Amino acid sequence: MRNLRRIVFGLGAVLALSSCAAMPVAPLAPAPAKNIDTARFFTGRWYEIARTPMSITDGCVAGTTDYFRDKSGRFHEFDACQMNTPEGPQKSIQGPLTILNPGANTEFVVHYHVFYGLIPINRTYWVLDHGADYNWFIFTDPGFRNMSIFTRTPRPSAAEVRALTARARALGYDTAKLEYPAEFPPGAG
Repeated sequence: MRNLRRIVFGLGAVLALSSCAAMPVAPLAPAPAKNIDTARFFTGRWYEIARTPMSITDGCVAGTTDYFRDKSGRFHEFDACQMNTPEGPQKSIQGPLTILNPGANTEFVVHYHVFYGLIPINRTYWVLDHGADYNWFIFTDPGFRNMSIFTRTPRPSAAEVRALTARARALGYDTAKLEYPAEFPPGAG
């Protein structure tokens, strides 16, 4: 009976947190800089180079995001990382995404399902800027709390990382909050 109460309490806490996560946030992030070509952006693998630390990413290295379309043409996002080392076990989450501003395609929500697919959690992301050749992007939530920097290569040069961090700073984000846990294994990419 005690275990049942813990499970029920745990589910209640997760539901409460997920409902808070889905609540609208007053936008604090700057407006995205450039429109996105969905065929170029929402295709293939992106490598996470920097991010704001969050409990969900504790211990995560070698983070990736893959975008793809299902048979019906709907976009999906698959986020993964390795736990503690590049050879560690994979941790992942995925879900379909909905573009919130068709045409510009810079704001979207991903509909994740956690706890054995039973609990929906929606996360809204804004792509604040991206490379003209779609080789990098910077995204945040509308509340400008969390930010990530992604590239198409797992090992950008130190100069590229500095330039992307400077771009995030120029957008108004406190880049002192960022961590750089890339650590991709040899042969990645």
